Amino acid sequence: MLRIAICDDSAGYVKHMEQLIGRWQNGGCHSVCFGFSNGYELACAHSESPFDIILLDIVMPVVNGIETAREIRRNDRNVKIVFLTSSAEFAVESYTVKADNYLLKPVSVQALYQCLDELSEQITRSVPSITVKGFYAVHRIPLDSIEYAEAQNKQIVFTLQDGTEIKTGEPLHILENKLLAEYGFFRCHRSYIVNINHISTYTNKEITMSSGCRIPISRSCQKNFESAYFQFIFGSAGE
Repeated sequence: MLRIAICDDSAGYVKHMEQLIGRWQNGGCHSVCFGFSNGYELACAHSESPFDIILLDIVMPVVNGIETAREIRRNDRNVKIVFLTSSAEFAVESYTVKADNYLLKPVSVQALYQCLDELSEQITRSVPSITVKGFYAVHRIPLDSIEYAEAQNKQIVFTLQDGTEIKTGEPLHILENKLLAEYGFFRCHRSYIVNINHISTYTNKEITMSSGCRIPISRSCQKNFESAYFQFIFGSAGE
């Protein structure tokens, strides 16, 4: 699921863009929007939980869009930044902060959706993901967004970093084959697969994820889990 931020000093315009994006989806790629009224709030939120795409107004009081993008680019070269403005005079300057696109207000639905289509395809090509068939839609889930997967009765529930839950009827052993160990996933219990990247602490009985959720480790998995954990963590650190 794509995380899209919209930053504009007009609350009405932010709401308008949220509504347009809410009706957009590309090949099962769903999105969730976050609205901001100033660049400072956006930059702080992005540092805590990065967005995939940022739609950013250039002309804003206190901190304008160019300055906001420059601050974000100091620590993140990958996030897709699209500038929104009613004037073309900032077009050249926008590319100094490696903007991915530049849309003139009033933004047409066609131009917006074309932009989102292109950016979402770039993101899904560059980020390892898993595609699962849900009960109402097909979901393409970036692997790094998955905290853990849990078998509940006859369904599997993916819990993502932002708390979103995605449910599928696919068996856990099939998903285990898709969630390759090289990406840091491990089946620590008959009902759980965890993402090692999002482990906070662990004991010989349970794992505490970054969200605070506690996942049991079965006795038969303890030794293999510890081996997989250190191999992945130190292997990644050495790359």
